This record gives sequence, structure tokens and C-alpha cells, in this order.
Amino acid sequence: MASVLIALGGNVGDVRATFRKAIANICGMAQAALLARSSDYSTPPWGEEQQQSFINACIEIETSLDPHALLFTLHKIETRFGRDRANERRWGPRTLDLDMIAYDDIKLDKPELILPHPRLFERAFVLVPLAEIVPNRLIAGRRVADALAQVSTDGIFRLPDLE
Repeated sequence: MASVLIALGGNVGDVRATFRKAIANICGMAQAALLARSSDYSTPPWGEEQQQSFINACIEIETSLDPHALLFTLHKIETRFGRDRANERRWGPRTLDLDMIAYDDIKLDKPELILPHPRLFERAFVLVPLAEIVPNRLIAGRRVADALAQVSTDGIFRLPDLE
């Protein structure tokens, strides 16, 4: 079994309800156990800034799927929730974005999948929720909490828990 970190994001529709359903889909379709789930955070848009704020969260799962099979599953779930990767604007609005951040300590550099995620350490919107659930996890030799201390968290705030 592998320990996998996945970032969730979205800014179209009822994102928090989408997260709940998407996490259930991930656990079911990837035969995965949910080990940890961060709070939801409101985050400013990144890349293309003229759009709604995003909601971001992270989960840790345990799965026996290999990284490529898991990526295929995550893309299938995104599509199920209305994402069209082929026709969207880069960094534009989306219903659901699922990014594999780390898969155990595996390093991969393929056109379709780079692990750990190549822009992880630039993105406070991933590091904030990640630090909530795995502050001491080493990714590419860096502790998540230490990486978070190196980026600005301006505009990011924790949303209240849902009932």
C-alpha cells in the first residue's frame, strides 16, 4: 500500500459538496482508505487572477493502485464532476482539480506525471492544507511545515467546518 497526498481545488459550483463527493469517489474507485483530510481553505486565484476565489484542501489516502492508474482514476473523477481538461484555460475556473502531490517517496518525470508535484513548493494554497495534515512529511527532502514557512499565505483563510 502507498501513502498518497492529493490536493483538491475548485471555484465553480458548490465546491465543498463536490469535495465531499469526490473524496468518496476517490476512496471507492481507487480502493483507498482515507487517512487524513484537511480543512477547506479559501485561497486567492493563482496564475489567472481575474476569477472567483478558490477553495482548496488536501487528503492523504492509502491505495494499492500504481501512480499511473491513480492518475487515470483522478482524471476520470474530475470529468465526472464537469471538468474538461482538453478545453479549459490554464489556471482558469474549474469545478474540480485533483493533483497528486506525492506518492510515497517515488520520483517520476514523465510527460503525463511528475512526482512529487513540480510546483508544490511555490503554492501556499497546497502547502497550507498539506501542513495541517502532514506537517512533518518529507517531500523531495523538505519538511512540509518548513516549505510552508518559505511562502506567503496572504489571502488564505480556513473556512468553518460544515455540519
